[in-house]
Amino acid sequence: MTLKTLAMIAVSTLISLGSAQAADIVIEQQYARAASPIAKSGAAFMHIINNGTENDRLISAQTNVATTPELHTHIMEDGVAKMREVEGGFELLAGETTVLQRGGLHVMLMGLTQPFIQGETISLTLVFEHAGEITIEVPIDNERQGNMGMNMNMGNSSNN
Repeated sequence: MTLKTLAMIAVSTLISLGSAQAADIVIEQQYARAASPIAKSGAAFMHIINNGTENDRLISAQTNVATTPELHTHIMEDGVAKMREVEGGFELLAGETTVLQRGGLHVMLMGLTQPFIQGETISLTLVFEHAGEITIEVPIDNERQGNMGMNMNMGNSSNN
């Protein structure tokens, strides 16, 4: 392993252990992945904790690594699981954790402008209705295993 590779892994590890916050919103356990180095889309996952006493809403995402970032969920339609954009964003209940995970809520990154290389990071700005913008560094972890099942409760859970 080269010194550069080791440094990238160390930085990625430190970033993934950290969190970002603004006002009462805290972002933890963020990571992104793409199916392959030539994939045209990827996704970002994370835990969004609303420590406030008022509900908030994640209304959009912005990044320079995708032409079209959207807030998505999975739905069952005629026995087939499909991804759909969530109009109006994700509700973040006061005092709750909303989990963005594979098979449930997630930030869909369509039209990737660069390959997602294991161990590197991407910058992602999350736009909240009340908390405003929070920019986070998201490690790319194409090897992480996650929940592949359907999460039809819109992702709100305090024990995931």
